[in-house]
Amino acid sequence: MNKLEKFSADQIKIVSNTAAVAEDLVNNFYKMSQSQWFGRRYDIKTLADLKGDEVIHGPFAQVVRYEGKKKDATLGSSTYDFYKICIQDHSVLSVLSQYPEIKLSPFILYIVAHELIHVLRFCKFFQNFDASSHEKMEEEGRVHAQTRKIIEPVNIQGLKSVLKFYKRWDKSF
Repeated sequence: MNKLEKFSADQIKIVSNTAAVAEDLVNNFYKMSQSQWFGRRYDIKTLADLKGDEVIHGPFAQVVRYEGKKKDATLGSSTYDFYKICIQDHSVLSVLSQYPEIKLSPFILYIVAHELIHVLRFCKFFQNFDASSHEKMEEEGRVHAQTRKIIEPVNIQGLKSVLKFYKRWDKSF
């Protein structure tokens, strides 16, 4: 297998800072308290920290669900869903090289906000994680529309190019 391109150290800083902005935007949009937000069990990782089965080709990120359990818990009732947002550096970097008008920060803002909306919708049972392919495609349209609604008002250089890029997936037009 070819070695996949990973984000540089400088790009990781941009991804980290932008992910924090995406968390704030999604949190504010859904008007969740800090305890509700941090009560969500998820993590955001880039290619350097992904396991083999978390790496995919094509999509820019995916949400993987794991079963979590506190270290000292012995009862099955103490398990919970833990979601990992797996950013696919190689796919993101490929788009950046093909579309020079798209910049890393606004692109990551869209990607992370989109995946966070998925996580929230799974946690609130608005969408079944194990839905059929047809239901998943419909959900993608809903989540793209919500993502646009959340980030469109943000004043960040290059966002218009990202929104134009994603326009074909957003069914709200």
